[in-house]
Amino acid sequence: MKRQIIKIDEAKCNGCGMCANACHEGAIKIIDGKAKLVREDFCDGLGDCLPACPEGAITFETREAPAYDEAAVKRAKEESAPNETAHGCCPALESFADRGGEASSDKALDGAADKCAGDCDNNSAAGPAEYVSRLKQWPCQIKLLPPKAPVFDGADLLIAADCTAYAYAGMHEEFMNGRITAIGCPKLDAVDYSEKLTDIIKENDIKSVTLLRMVVPCCGGIERAARKAIENSGKDIPIQVVTVSTDGKLL
Repeated sequence: MKRQIIKIDEAKCNGCGMCANACHEGAIKIIDGKAKLVREDFCDGLGDCLPACPEGAITFETREAPAYDEAAVKRAKEESAPNETAHGCCPALESFADRGGEASSDKALDGAADKCAGDCDNNSAAGPAEYVSRLKQWPCQIKLLPPKAPVFDGADLLIAADCTAYAYAGMHEEFMNGRITAIGCPKLDAVDYSEKLTDIIKENDIKSVTLLRMVVPCCGGIERAARKAIENSGKDIPIQVVTVSTDGKLL
């Protein structure tokens, strides 16, 4: 089948391992100092790895590839759960260990290893229960979202202006919880969101749309894009529009 899948440019890859660490499905491994897509059927095409790559070595492409096998991913996670990497969690550190632990002249690789070591230490203890992320997928930027993905099937979609997450303190619990999140800023992104949103709504079984915007005039663009997308999709999908004031209140 033809579908969206990642492509790794090995010439740009510095082997830092940050993409492998970002891939929750385990589709990427560091082999001989380079990131490799080792399981095409483990790649869900959502691109968690794209923003993690400091070298811009990962892009999307549409080509023949086996379907994403969610059940196989789950089995692999269960089987590997007791066996963490040599350093606890990070493919960058694992790659460093595989090379005999020699000093690296690659500052990006060294930095990634140091960062991950710190992250592992910081995550060793559970954080406060009230600080729970309700983000269900990655990426969440509208312009980075694939037009079709399993996470959209039967989903309640939250389309939010990116400032709302900073202005409204209850963003995660009251709006992101139980929804798939798509964020953007029509003032900063020189794109027509209605085109991507139309594709998402048309290609997937979206149950409802919640539009969260700021009271400022420029946020009218994201509301217009959402309404236009529903209209262009030809589907009868309910939309709820919620407006946030600049001092963080729901209007």
